[in-house]
Amino acid sequence: MTGATDLTELVDAIRKAPAYRRIEPGLVARLAGAELSKGRTFKEAVKAVRGKLHQVAGAYLADGLELDAWAAELALLSHDRHDPALRAWCQSKMSQHASTRERLPTLAEFYAQTLAGLGALHSILDLGCGLNPLALPWMNLAPDAAYYGCDLYGDLAGFGDAFRQHLGLGGAVVTSDLTTAIPNQPVQLALALKLIPCLEQLDKTIGSRLLTGVNTEHLLVSFPARSLGGRAKGMGRTYESHFLELTAGQDWQVQRFAFPNELAFLLSRPRMEPA
Repeated sequence: MTGATDLTELVDAIRKAPAYRRIEPGLVARLAGAELSKGRTFKEAVKAVRGKLHQVAGAYLADGLELDAWAAELALLSHDRHDPALRAWCQSKMSQHASTRERLPTLAEFYAQTLAGLGALHSILDLGCGLNPLALPWMNLAPDAAYYGCDLYGDLAGFGDAFRQHLGLGGAVVTSDLTTAIPNQPVQLALALKLIPCLEQLDKTIGSRLLTGVNTEHLLVSFPARSLGGRAKGMGRTYESHFLELTAGQDWQVQRFAFPNELAFLLSRPRMEPA
């Protein structure tokens, strides 16, 4: 078999598992190629790539998300983001993703506190959004707001885009591998919520590249304060030290926010004073 054939068959084998067939194919191919270049056997490469994908994304998702059924339910709900029934539905679905589930107990406080000084939001870029589009009803959105998002999972991106449209927002949610391309869409606010530790398992440089590459006035970055099993283990201190390393020498104004399960930082570009 040729190298190209080996890679194609390896990618197909990795993506046969339900947990990985929805992940952006380019990322799977890149990881698979890297494993082949190390001299791994076919079986070893499949195991290694699936393990990496589980660490980066798979561990955070509940099995069998019924996104088509969710979309059908959504079509019957109000388009008003303040509607209690819509909000209750959003919360029930956010419980299916570990990252958003951990934020549910402080959902309203999280966005009210971290975004308090920004006023109405006209444009948002949500990096590695997962089910976070469902948190849009808790953000202070302007009537003409546009929401842009991206995720490794194609079906999550599609569902997020359907929810964006349901709320009548501009923008788009797409499938993307952030380690190869950082969106340059200019926005008022970018979100990188508990994202950097995951992506750094694929690329150790991605944290600093995100902070310098995203085209935004404000960037809300967060890190988990506890493991998926609920243990703190000094994670907050470790990630805060890492954040300070990433932002050293950069021209950001930084605000810090501590929540039971999450440590957040709002980075803002310094305002230029008129001459």
